[in-house]
Amino acid sequence: MSARDWIDKDFYRELGVSSSATDADIKKAYRKLARELHPDANPGNTEAETRFKAVSEAYGVIGDPEKRKQYDEARRLFGGGLRGFGSGGAGGGFDVSDIFGGANAQGAGGSFSGLGDILGGLFGRRGQGSTAGRPRRGADVDTEIRIDFLEAIRGATVPLRLSSPSTCGTCGGNGARPGTHPRTCPTCNGAGLITRSQGAFAFSEPCRDCRGTGRIVDDPCPECGGDGVSTKSRTLTVRIPPGVEDDQKIRLAEQGEPGQNGGHAGDLYVRVHVTPHAVFGRSGNDVTITVPVTFQELALGTTLTVPTLDGKVSLRVAPGTANGRVFRVRGKGVVKRDGVAGDLLVTVQVAVPNKLSDEAKAAMEEYAKATSDQDPRPELTAMLKQRSE
Repeated sequence: MSARDWIDKDFYRELGVSSSATDADIKKAYRKLARELHPDANPGNTEAETRFKAVSEAYGVIGDPEKRKQYDEARRLFGGGLRGFGSGGAGGGFDVSDIFGGANAQGAGGSFSGLGDILGGLFGRRGQGSTAGRPRRGADVDTEIRIDFLEAIRGATVPLRLSSPSTCGTCGGNGARPGTHPRTCPTCNGAGLITRSQGAFAFSEPCRDCRGTGRIVDDPCPECGGDGVSTKSRTLTVRIPPGVEDDQKIRLAEQGEPGQNGGHAGDLYVRVHVTPHAVFGRSGNDVTITVPVTFQELALGTTLTVPTLDGKVSLRVAPGTANGRVFRVRGKGVVKRDGVAGDLLVTVQVAVPNKLSDEAKAAMEEYAKATSDQDPRPELTAMLKQRSE
């Protein structure tokens, strides 16, 4: 894709967001569209597959803060496109796209060098020269999985089915039909750029015959259409380390999109979502649990049997223990890979019965009479007394 083609695209409109959208809004919009348009959700729907690729391409630019900054600056300079800057101007055939190559621009006074740097990150060039044949790293890929609470605590091995661009298995990534090979572009001699003189200046632009790749594929691969990349479904085994937290990302090196011209593949980032447990909760490396108790257990004292992640413990509750007190059981929390273990935090909470038997009600009334001289809220009572005087 040439610089002109890229700048002319409105990636914000592709994702349905405004140019002032936050990074979080862009990510949210991308995830929504990716789920709706994913090939697995639309088997055989070529229109959805095309939109899926376009959305992924848009997110690859404006979803990256640095690339988004460069993209916004380039669109600001050219008013959102390059189509108004044709070659028929008064400059005798001058084309604004010439400045993308940057060849000899600094030697001519540097008036275009800044722009070359701005666009370099988007179009694979910085300053002078061509990167047509240089290895380029593939893009990173994001995906999500959901595991249960105990899997997150203990670790797990989870199969992950992923549909993403990958090196074409038919042509091996060179884009040519098996048995044939790409040939060096005769127009640019494999450089990917065409350089021409314009008076005292020398300008370069991507070669239009090879689209800046330096190669021409005469007989394209039937699977990838000459791109060298095809969307495939693959199954990976993801090792979830013990103690992983909700919304944490796990990086799988070089499992993202394939690189170009022999470059390394990008990375795969797996965002982990943890399903809450019915009994246990979590606070950092500590596991939490709330144990219902009766009033008399706290008032008279008792011994509670409390479940842990891998067994049970006995907990001594002293007479007169306050409702809501938290007991700490050392070493019964999350054990991380470095061997450091959190604690089990046990909160005792009085369970108030919805209905009392006649015998229990009579006993409670007798208890109320016996403790009528005890005020559980003396501060509030004193304040109310002052306000009534």
